[in-house]
Amino acid sequence: MKKRIGIDCRLAGGEHAGIGRYTQNLIQRLVVDKNHEWILFFNNQKQANEILSKIEDHVKIVILPVRHYSLKEQFVLPIAFLREKLDLLHVPHFNIPIFYPGKIVVTIHDLLWHEQRGSHVTTLPAWKYWLKYWAYKLTVKKAVTKPKTIFVPSKTVAKTIEKYYPQANDKIMVTYEGIDDSFLKANLKTEAIKKQLVYTGSLYPHKNIEVVFKALKKLPDFSLKLVGSRSIFQEETIGLAEKHGVKDQVDFLGRLSDEKLIKLYQKSFALVFPSLSEGFGLPGLEAMAVNLPVIASDIPVFREIYGESAAYFSPNSPEELIETVLILDPSRKTLVASGQKTIKKYDWQKMTDQTVEEYNKQLKN
Repeated sequence: MKKRIGIDCRLAGGEHAGIGRYTQNLIQRLVVDKNHEWILFFNNQKQANEILSKIEDHVKIVILPVRHYSLKEQFVLPIAFLREKLDLLHVPHFNIPIFYPGKIVVTIHDLLWHEQRGSHVTTLPAWKYWLKYWAYKLTVKKAVTKPKTIFVPSKTVAKTIEKYYPQANDKIMVTYEGIDDSFLKANLKTEAIKKQLVYTGSLYPHKNIEVVFKALKKLPDFSLKLVGSRSIFQEETIGLAEKHGVKDQVDFLGRLSDEKLIKLYQKSFALVFPSLSEGFGLPGLEAMAVNLPVIASDIPVFREIYGESAAYFSPNSPEELIETVLILDPSRKTLVASGQKTIKKYDWQKMTDQTVEEYNKQLKN
């Protein structure tokens, strides 16, 4: 008899950034496996249709219009999951249903808010922020104690979890993420390179965009293209650009399709990734796939994922960033060639196979 495996898919898709990419790629590969029944919980039918072009008999779609991180999530989801009589549930983020009594595995992409906290990391009033922070800490504590397995995207995240929750050590499994075919199979045509840097991601303070603005002030020939699906902190970021006198050098492009993003990458000087903290670093690998050099902050996770295929600078030093930009050209070909080798290490199918193997192991227990 086939086992019923449920996946919380409410964060699947491009609008949910890296978590959305992870969940979408996992789902699309899981449903090929007909040895199990897949019960997929989406926010709405439109989201389900965007992720899956075809629904077969061994796949069931359940529409669950419950906003993530909400109080409702903790009371409605357990009932919905229990109703489906699941043998195993996978929640691809830390926001597990605390009161769900069934067998569960979880993916924790980072513990960012353990290390970045306070009024500077939020747009919420202080009372509301600290209330949500308390709820976050409670949920994460359950997310590392309740599940049978904790999937993480890097050894760096594994070490962070072990630092805060040493009791979770024997549950952690590293499953590196992959790169979408739209990047891997892109036409690697050569375009005239413009003096423009690209940043792809959100604008939260830990993304450290201000260091790029400080560098731009002394790189008057360069512009910065900001790409991202989320508008939170955009007004604050515009204010920082004005403060440092570089507003005319900065363009906010919003969310781009993969096709448009690839075209932007192919005519740009470099991707700049100045983060203070990350769980994996998918944009850097996507840039490498289309031969765009990566300039990354010198933090452990980027060293782990990119190896020698990126040019590094101290995230607290605009001077180092300026120097890295100015001396990039001579090493451009070397970085591009190295990047093409690095991307071969990361594969969504390999990640999915490792995940299914762990599902099967837990189903046998």
